[in-house]
Amino acid sequence: MRSFLVLGVSAAAFIVLSGPAFAQDAAKGKEAYAKCGICHLVGPNAQNTVGPELNKIVGRKAASLAGFAYSPGMKKLGEEGFVWTPENLDKWIENSKAMLPESPMSQLFAGVPDAQERANLIAYLKTL
Repeated sequence: MRSFLVLGVSAAAFIVLSGPAFAQDAAKGKEAYAKCGICHLVGPNAQNTVGPELNKIVGRKAASLAGFAYSPGMKKLGEEGFVWTPENLDKWIENSKAMLPESPMSQLFAGVPDAQERANLIAYLKTL
């Protein structure tokens, strides 16, 4: 009985402590995407501009989109097999400079410090 109680309390604590971190709102992410859309297009007619278009970015290997001139650092990440998982996108959107200091994006974009906003952005990217 005691082990069930401990397990139940642990599970409840996990849900309470981690619940908001998993809540994602793609509609809010689409709104937040406005700051990304300055350089990255999405949608049926998206093209590469200052940055690569981001359709199907989730699960895509870094620097693998044909027709875009990636930075040497981004090309190296791609050659090493780096994939844009939700976790990697979260780190990148939070602080690209920490991941790849010489990237043009890290020079132009300060990042999104709010974890919920990043989760919403990633939820939106998953819809594309």
